[in-house]
Formats: sequence, C-alpha cells, structure tokens
Amino acid sequence: MRWDSGVAEGSQIGTAFDPMLAKVISHAPTRREAAERLALALARTHLGGVVTNRDFLVNALRSEAFLAGDTTTDFIERVRPARVREVEEAERTRLAQLAALWVQGENRANAAVLADIPSGWRNGRLFPQKLVLDSGDTSITVLYRSLRDGRFRFDDGSCARVHRCDARGIDAEIDGRRSDARVTRAGDRLVVHGSNGDLTFVERPRFTPPGSGATEGGFVARMPGKVIDLRVKAGDRVRAGDTLLVLEAMKMEHPMRATEDGVVSEVRVHRDEQVEAGTLLVVVEPDGEPQTAS
Repeated sequence: MRWDSGVAEGSQIGTAFDPMLAKVISHAPTRREAAERLALALARTHLGGVVTNRDFLVNALRSEAFLAGDTTTDFIERVRPARVREVEEAERTRLAQLAALWVQGENRANAAVLADIPSGWRNGRLFPQKLVLDSGDTSITVLYRSLRDGRFRFDDGSCARVHRCDARGIDAEIDGRRSDARVTRAGDRLVVHGSNGDLTFVERPRFTPPGSGATEGGFVARMPGKVIDLRVKAGDRVRAGDTLLVLEAMKMEHPMRATEDGVVSEVRVHRDEQVEAGTLLVVVEPDGEPQTAS
C-alpha cells in the first residue's frame, strides 16, 4: 500500500480546489487482489471528524462488476454501490458501548473536582449512568454501572474492563472480547473505529439548555460553498419540491428544495455569498404551523 498525503496537522483546507486530502494506492499481481487490498486498507483507516465517501469507495471496490473490470462510464448508475456501510445491530451496540466507556474516561480526565473518584461511583444504590447516542436513524441508550472491582456492567448483562483510555481511543474487553478502538470527537460527534470501519455517533446532551435548539424549518448548508442562485424571498409561498436556492460546492451544484408546503419567513443569505458548513440559509414555516425562528 502507498499513501500520498498533501496535508498535515494544522493545514487549512479551503474550498477553491478539489477537497482531496490523501490518495491511497495498492499494488498486487492481479486486479482482484489489488482491489481487495485497497478496499481493506480503506475500511481499516480511521477517518475521524472528516466527511468522506470512503464507504462508497469500499463498496464499489468490492462489487463484482469492478473486480471484473466492468467499469464503464455508467458504472455508478448501473451497479449502484451502497453510499454507506451497512452495520449489524450487534456491531452497532458494541461500538456504542465502547463509545460510552471512552466518554466516561474523557469525563474523568477532564473532571475539575473529585477527579480521583472512580467513574460512576456512588455511596448508595442509584440509577445507572446513561448515555444516549444517535447513529443515523437509530438511537441507542447505553446504561452501565461501575463495579467494585473496576469493571463496568451494562444493562444487557455484559461486563467490561478498560485496559487503556486516552485521547486517541480505548482498549477495552467486553465479555471476554478485547477491542482496541480509535475514537475521535468532533463537537458532539464521536467517530469510533471498529474492525469493519468507522461508525459515527451523535452524543445527546444530558441536559438541553433553553433556546439551544435548531431553528425549526431551517435549511442549513451541509458543506462550505457559494450561493449561485437564490429563488425565494421572505413572504413567498412554496410547495414541496420547489427549489429554494442552489449552492455550488466541490465544483457541483446542490439544489436545496422545500420538503413541504409553507411560507418563507427568513432568507439569511444573498446571491454570490460564500457560506460555511452549518450556516442557516433559509427558514420556511410549514402551512398551518406558525413558527418563530431563533
């Protein structure tokens, strides 16, 4: 395997050029072996905090059409490799448990008071520790208790022992199976690397501060880009499917369409404006449900 990278820690990735961070090259006696090596290398690579098409590339490399060299210009439309990795429930649960153990270790390391007390320690029988993680459309609630011998017991009856926990990841044994998982935090997102690849969780806050919720009916830029077409203004009535604006990013046009009928209450950008990822662009109030933007 060969890894060509053009960035280092601290590098600024702009939007004026292709967002290629690294190139992975494999070599083998046959096409099939080279493709399988490349797919395995990509699957085993931990990419924390950066949105990539890695899962799509792995699925494309492992498709029979690609392995057979049947890669004409209509390959994607014809073969339709899955965009994301399919994760079995057992793997998702295990990675969520590893994430919970890592978070408790992070909390202990950052504790401002009583830092020497074991995680989850109580002098009476109280409720177990709780962490709620969202993974795609799935929500996982991890409940665990700290045991006297230093282990942790989850609500499904499995027990875990942490051998190492630091900023880079966690080495833990759950019911006799040991895993050394890389973990990267990006805000409330936790990227956990398992044996089959990365899985991203969104950590729900234990307490939600008043007024911290996202604007209802808001359309947010998913990546940095430029507003090249703005088709609505405040007060316009739109129908589901209508294009509100078009964002240019990564040399492609990304139309943003209304998901339901409603009225445009706010337009927070203008044509030719460069926006960052997460910028609130337009707010639409659904018909019959007046809402106030925050």
